[in-house]
Amino acid sequence: MELEIDIEDWPEGDWEDLTASAALATAQVATELANPRLVTSVLFTDDETIQTLNMDWRDKDQPTNVLSFPMLERTDLIHLDPDEGPPEMPPIPLGDIAIAHGVCAREAAEKNISMRDHTAHLIVHGLLHLAGYDHEISDADAEAMEEMEVKVLALLSIANPYTAITAE
Repeated sequence: MELEIDIEDWPEGDWEDLTASAALATAQVATELANPRLVTSVLFTDDETIQTLNMDWRDKDQPTNVLSFPMLERTDLIHLDPDEGPPEMPPIPLGDIAIAHGVCAREAAEKNISMRDHTAHLIVHGLLHLAGYDHEISDADAEAMEEMEVKVLALLSIANPYTAITAE
């Protein structure tokens, strides 16, 4: 998967490398994302921008940690053949992810985990949404998505965020 990363209003850091590592690990668990023709954009931005996007697209007037905007239906994604056609075939837009710095930083502090680990989790979460996984459909879907996140994070040597001890 090709990544287009735009970093606005985030502190210095290895956000590009983190995104690439998270995408690679996610594709090892959700193998439909391993298609080299897929293109995903990731925007690291501020709470105000996320709030505007959240209002415009979800009618929720508040910032959130991560938003995902899929451009493919899951059925189309899983039927893509990464070896179909010559290498010069055009890229296939998977979708866009936006991550809010302020919300991410507050959540990391509340959970007593590093900003880097929490950001990796949000990238993984967003990528799984782009792949068509959705934790809001049912408890079973939420559990399946959570299990995938935990597997991906383990590949990144990040502890299970669902059993992590939170700050008091």
